[in-house]
Amino acid sequence: MRLRILPKEEVPRMVQALMADYRVVGPKAKGPKFVFEPITDPSEIRLDYNITILPPKVALQPPQERVARINLEGEVPQPEPLIEAEPTVIFGAHTCDVHALRLLDRAFTADYPDSHYLERRRQTLVISLECLEPCDEHSFCKDMGTLTADEGYDLHLTDIGDAYTVHVGTEAGEAALEKYATTRAATDEDMRRLNEVLSAKWPRFTHRLNFDAAELPSLLATAYDHPIWAELGERCLSCGSCTNVCPTCYCFNMLDTISLTLKEALRIRRWDSCQLDEFARVAGGENFREARAARQRHRFFRKGKWLRERFDTTGCVGCGRCIRACLVNINIVEVFNTIHGSA
Repeated sequence: MRLRILPKEEVPRMVQALMADYRVVGPKAKGPKFVFEPITDPSEIRLDYNITILPPKVALQPPQERVARINLEGEVPQPEPLIEAEPTVIFGAHTCDVHALRLLDRAFTADYPDSHYLERRRQTLVISLECLEPCDEHSFCKDMGTLTADEGYDLHLTDIGDAYTVHVGTEAGEAALEKYATTRAATDEDMRRLNEVLSAKWPRFTHRLNFDAAELPSLLATAYDHPIWAELGERCLSCGSCTNVCPTCYCFNMLDTISLTLKEALRIRRWDSCQLDEFARVAGGENFREARAARQRHRFFRKGKWLRERFDTTGCVGCGRCIRACLVNINIVEVFNTIHGSA
């Protein structure tokens, strides 16, 4: 993997150059918090952010998108696919979110490849950022193995003081670096600083799980009837906040909206949540996860067991967004530790 050095004063110029050819989506301040949104000025990018409200998946799987236009004027409705994609750079994604994007890549490629997601992904460059300090007390990325990444990005930045080291991950990343940035070769001193920075970061991150995360699938396999699900069901408001902020949730609903002229309809795809009452309601009014306890159990099994078994990668990246968003303080780390403690 080739290593280059990007002086910090060159970052705004790099972003400005990228903006000429791409929609650049990066971390921006929104009050006291941060969000991934399109950048209109290089000064908006905040690479010193801790965590964003929503993950960078919003650039690849928007909360709402048009997927088809349907002509209703003939005897048989005629659908026309709509793929709304444009060249995009995700700038400054933390390593936990890089792991999450890798899972989404697998999910939207498996069985029934999703042309909308895959076309956006094809046109997207990922420029990621090494985390050197915990986002806050809710982060448990070290437990989930997502504190660093060796793939899933085109370019990867690490702060070494007055510059960033840039690991080139793909040919597309190398071409973009040569075209849009002014860099220099890494010296022995740069390598020393990089090794020093990476060695110093690990002690700053503490383990929060009381066991190895690789044990989660087998641990949950014995916990289907654990009493904690009833307890969580009593607390849960079924608001869906946890899944809305999760970087590895990809469930969606489809909605057709008909124009006032009755000549055309649009098929809309929207994020959906397994925590909502209507998510598992089917024809006839039957709901196969009517109880909130069942919906909570489903979420934890999906994050800790099923996604890992299905895609051979973690279904939870330890970002802690669901902990921050929960209105009744349901904490995924505490739940897993409770199950482990009673195993």
